[in-house]
Amino acid sequence: MPIDFNQQIIDEFRANRGQVGGMFEGARLLLLTTVGARTGARHTTPLGYLPDGERSLIIASAGGAPRHPAWFHNLVANPQVTVEDGVFTYQAKAVVLEGEERDRMFARAVEADPGWGRYQENAGRVLPVVALLPGFDGPPTGRLGDVLKQVHDAFRLELARIRTEVARSGPRVVAQLRVNCLTMCHNLHEHHTREDGFIFPAMEGRFPELAPAMARLRAEHETVQLLLQQLQTLLADEGLSPSTLLAEVERLTQEVEAHLDYEEEYLVPLLNG
Repeated sequence: MPIDFNQQIIDEFRANRGQVGGMFEGARLLLLTTVGARTGARHTTPLGYLPDGERSLIIASAGGAPRHPAWFHNLVANPQVTVEDGVFTYQAKAVVLEGEERDRMFARAVEADPGWGRYQENAGRVLPVVALLPGFDGPPTGRLGDVLKQVHDAFRLELARIRTEVARSGPRVVAQLRVNCLTMCHNLHEHHTREDGFIFPAMEGRFPELAPAMARLRAEHETVQLLLQQLQTLLADEGLSPSTLLAEVERLTQEVEAHLDYEEEYLVPLLNG
């Protein structure tokens, strides 16, 4: 993409917490900042990505151009990169996939979006696939209530993306869409596990009057976990239809968003105070 066009996308992405309109409306985008291989200058590029468990995958398509994009050369020279996902900014290690793993991930991407295959055909080169492995820089900084709201906003954004992807899917549920859903299930379960193990006990110790609200939040965690298990069971069904998946995702989304709203109502003011 031309530099000026890139900057428009970057500005809109940052202004709207990861969401952009136009031709990229509803698309999965991140901002990748690399260090120039020759200049040492920082360069930021908007890129489509694919969830893959704890890592994200990006493809060096350059829109089907015959040469690898500059950002790819940069991360080969310096694999430490910065990623913005619309809610959080974090450091990551870029790993260029090779051999069977690269081919398998690229095939999964093409199944989900044949445009990747057309890019490779037009480019006349094998498109590199890169995994971004997040580093751990410690907990996010800022007031604890605001951090909790950020985490919740990340789940809201992901649920919205998955709803859009399911609604736009073809006559069957492709492998990448299953991975997207399973990654979200895992992350939401881990978040609730941390809340149950650390945040909730700490809040109850400081604010005994929260007992009724905490009891409701724990019960809602159990309800959400049941829905997550049901969704994962559905995803294991090779005959799963997009309409069935969409209904289940909608049910989960309504439950999760109501839970997040209620949790923020009670906990955010106290955590910030």
